[in-house]
Amino acid sequence: MEADSSLLSSEMELQQQEELYQQLLIQTMGKMQSENPRDSRVIRPQPGLCVKTFTLPDKRKVFVNICQSAAVPPPPPLSREALVELLESEDPTGYRVPMSIGEAHTEVDNNSQGCTAYDVVISEDFFQKCQKDPLFQQFLIAVSLEGLENKYNLELSRDWKVLKNRKFLGSVNEQNIRTKSKPVIQEIEPKDTHTAPEPAKRPEFCLLVEPPVGDPEFLIAEIQLPGVASSLSLVLDLGEDRLVLNARPSLFHLDCFIPFFIDQEGSVAQYNTNTQILTVTMPVVSS
Repeated sequence: MEADSSLLSSEMELQQQEELYQQLLIQTMGKMQSENPRDSRVIRPQPGLCVKTFTLPDKRKVFVNICQSAAVPPPPPLSREALVELLESEDPTGYRVPMSIGEAHTEVDNNSQGCTAYDVVISEDFFQKCQKDPLFQQFLIAVSLEGLENKYNLELSRDWKVLKNRKFLGSVNEQNIRTKSKPVIQEIEPKDTHTAPEPAKRPEFCLLVEPPVGDPEFLIAEIQLPGVASSLSLVLDLGEDRLVLNARPSLFHLDCFIPFFIDQEGSVAQYNTNTQILTVTMPVVSS
């Protein structure tokens, strides 16, 4: 991805170009997020169960309201036997539970003391399944705590307790959930070309880290797609640590894992029809 030459003077050094690129990148991400309100919808989740735990090492009291909604998609089917194998495997994080994690809100507990509460919304069907099996419920609580830790850079105790007589602490708040997981692909410099269908193959690509030294802030995937005339034929899905790309009709297929957790909503994709390179810029979620 090259910076617009009209924005740069011929005297700019490479370091200045890189700084300007970062500034433009951040501005573009903010603009795309604000211009796509239709990619989300507001829901009012239903109470489910309330989990009490505390932060580490300062032991501040935290309540997690695990809520349910039919608007959140369920995770892939998982039997009890498969769950046991998953928990015993070396990488239990390979199974993802779709969830919407809300902002922290201050509440008052039964002792009239201030505390922090978070709302986590999952699929209504999956919640009901977890209610019927204690093992699934423990798994649900574990992934909810992990999701909060990853999003808000917390460390939460696994010495948690499910409140028996309370399904929710505070009041049920509306949440804004994403309805589209695909970043918008912008097309630049369109060009009329035609190509015959061919069997899907893995495209050549490279993954760049910015900055190259120190903690990464962005991952940039540059994917070569020779023969793809338009971004309209591209279907791109981004997960927390996974990129899946299909170029129709059956030209290319790429499914790769990413070595860092990324901000899906803040990611930007741009297809250059001259170079026939798709550039996907993904902000890294700080750990």
